[in-house]
Amino acid sequence: MPPERRRALKAVRAVVLEHLPDGYLEAVNWGMISYEVPLAASGKTYNGKPPMLAALANQKRHMALYLCGLYCRPALEPDFRKAFAESGRKLDMGKACVRFRALDDLDLKAVAKVVAAVPMQEFIELARSAHRKR
Repeated sequence: MPPERRRALKAVRAVVLEHLPDGYLEAVNWGMISYEVPLAASGKTYNGKPPMLAALANQKRHMALYLCGLYCRPALEPDFRKAFAESGRKLDMGKACVRFRALDDLDLKAVAKVVAAVPMQEFIELARSAHRKR
């Protein structure tokens, strides 16, 4: 990985770890660094995988930060989008995937707020509820 990408991912990882609510674990899953609920806490899941709150990946054309808290708590998204707009940054986001090419493309304060916003027990309930709706 190019040094500038390594520095960017390292900086984003530090922000995630600093603001990650208690109980989540850092792991490597799905080919990326993930921040997930231990299966011992979540219980059996529909796919046998731990529920993932966030993840970091190095893709071919960009880096990606998956913020599943935005997906499961849609009320967080307007403030997240507003923070990017107010910072003058262009948000490149799918449902929960924020794509960025450089560290300066991210509003790290907004990222920290979203990561910190979903305590583990609440995330477990949201994940269960989402699965029951399928």
